Amino acid sequence: MTLAPERTSVRVELLVDQRWFAVCELADLTPGRGVAALLPDGTQVAVYLDRAGRAYAIGNRDPFTGAQVLARGLLGAAGGRPFVASPLLKQRFDLATGRCLDDETVTVTAYEVRTV
Repeated sequence: MTLAPERTSVRVELLVDQRWFAVCELADLTPGRGVAALLPDGTQVAVYLDRAGRAYAIGNRDPFTGAQVLARGLLGAAGGRPFVASPLLKQRFDLATGRCLDDETVTVTAYEVRTV
């Protein structure tokens, strides 16, 4: 009798209030696309997997419009830094820092991410 190989799941976790919080399975993410997740306090986050396999998370609220849409934005890179462009007004946000690349006075929350 042969046994099927054991499937190992990998979770994506965010550091929220000094605690790690699981938001999804790594297999739930598609490289180059984002998904929205809800944190325990009701905050929406946008979680991404870049084409190199690195996970990122930022706040899902577009600060220019107030809409919860950043998870639907387009991923790209500028100067070697990964960003998401808002699907509404196209402002770009650095996925590692949350800084807006088009208006340095604007940021969104960037979360520390780990896979376990």
